[in-house]
Amino acid sequence: MMHGPIHSFLYTDQSSCSLFIKTAQSMMFPPPCFTVVSAMQKQPALVLPGAVQMRIKSSQSSTGERLSQTKSMVLPEPDTLQKPTVLKGEYLNKAKIAEGGKKLRKNWTSTWVVLYSNQLLFYKESKQEAVANLKPGGKADGVDLCGAAIEWTTEKSSRKNVIQITTPTGHEFLLQADHFPTICKWHDAIKKAVDSLSSGAGGQSCGRATIHRSNSTECLPRPTCEPAKPKAKETKSDHRRSIMFKLNYSASDSADKNGVKNRLKKFISRRPSMKTLQEKGLIKDRVFGCHMLTLCERERTTVPRFVKLCVEEVEKRGLDADGIYRVSGNLAIIQKLRFLVDQEEELDLGDSQWEDIHVITGALKMFFRELPEPLFPFRFFDLFVESIKIKEPTQKVQAMKKLIHQLPKPNHNTMKLLFRHLRRVLTKSQKNLMSTQGISIVFGPTLMWPEFELGNMEVNMVYQNQIVESILIECVEIFGPE
Repeated sequence: MMHGPIHSFLYTDQSSCSLFIKTAQSMMFPPPCFTVVSAMQKQPALVLPGAVQMRIKSSQSSTGERLSQTKSMVLPEPDTLQKPTVLKGEYLNKAKIAEGGKKLRKNWTSTWVVLYSNQLLFYKESKQEAVANLKPGGKADGVDLCGAAIEWTTEKSSRKNVIQITTPTGHEFLLQADHFPTICKWHDAIKKAVDSLSSGAGGQSCGRATIHRSNSTECLPRPTCEPAKPKAKETKSDHRRSIMFKLNYSASDSADKNGVKNRLKKFISRRPSMKTLQEKGLIKDRVFGCHMLTLCERERTTVPRFVKLCVEEVEKRGLDADGIYRVSGNLAIIQKLRFLVDQEEELDLGDSQWEDIHVITGALKMFFRELPEPLFPFRFFDLFVESIKIKEPTQKVQAMKKLIHQLPKPNHNTMKLLFRHLRRVLTKSQKNLMSTQGISIVFGPTLMWPEFELGNMEVNMVYQNQIVESILIECVEIFGPE
């Protein structure tokens, strides 16, 4: 048996870029994929990140001698230690839309994506070129899949075949491919990896690197000063996770040290109800935008008070006005009038600030346009359209009269007041230059519209105008004499 200095060899794994140290006695011949650098040769000192100096004592049982040697064992950084590849690299379109809960501007880039069992890495080009071009200490952009959520999305991008990955730290990524089978393959693989990590597959925690003893499958514990983290709970739904993240990871956590967030939560939880504010008179029920039935019940009438005031004022001093109801008034003054009506202020339409009669007519038209449900209720729209299609005039009038008398009382009485008023406007047509057709064009889309615009809008508008014009012409027959 030969005795002498123990030769050490530094082996480089070309496929994984890892370094190993073996003695000549423990491995006579290096594997073919390894490059051998003799430790006895004079080589410049290697400075590698993450290198750990360890003093190893080796003994020879035959001689009983104890030789003490210092060797360098290279341990990759936790970020660079990767678990086995699940899906090999492929070009996908990637966009990062949020970082730490803060929204980012969406910018799509073509990226070489590699999926490992615990993370997703992004390179600018194929992995071989990317590794060769990375600077010392440089890192590829990646996503830790532990606790992440993956879902299909159509709201975050106008592109097709888009999946969204959201991490517990608030990072959000979009991945997209032009071919659906390609992105579907990645979606299934990533989801499988996420589910495997969430269930704690393999008995290892997410993102934790392990050190194996040379020539052994035994795992060495990695020292750490961090307390052991509890096992991840079952993942909740994506929507609930998003809400909880926004509540727990607010960007203003630093301000919460002064109790700002807690005081705000208490204020919101203690805010008075709408009913309480209404009882105290701080919030009053609106007139504009209020449902016809609700408004009439509140005012204890079958015709809204504001409609009566406007009709009386127009008949008092506006029947001769040129283009009455066709000419628009000053919108700023109309909005001022609307504000006063909603505040239930004492209203005198004869005041000088309302001297322009077109302001009053404009406010009346706005009132009908902003009804949540039009004067002709939604459920009657198609019935009125069918009645106007009847060819025989007498049957047409009788069908419309029957429908009008089936309307709720506030709708019926308000319609009777309005159409009788418009008939009086038409008696002054030589002065105000308004015709039956002109008024029907103004009030057709103002008094009735469908609940859902399923058909042709232009066709519906024609029917609306024809219905209003027919009621104007047959006003006496439908509502009776005044």
